[in-house]
Amino acid sequence: MTELTIPPDATEERAATLVREHVTVGELVEVWERDRTGADDPEYIGEVTGIEPGYLELDDQSLEGGSIRYDEIGTVVKVEPAGE
Repeated sequence: MTELTIPPDATEERAATLVREHVTVGELVEVWERDRTGADDPEYIGEVTGIEPGYLELDDQSLEGGSIRYDEIGTVVKVEPAGE
């Protein structure tokens, strides 16, 4: 697994740039929000289907349906398939 943690003081633009550099369309990711309250489980799990202006699209879902805004992302982990 490869992990990216967004600095807490990063602007939305900086967070978007970091995410774009870290993931590509087709990768399976786990995403934790910036303001999580100690939960061990990710808030979002899915395949990156778009790197859109303003949000990371997961599983072809709209922002309201299961994707996440860049300024809400705390950590992104790329999940590698078993055996890699």
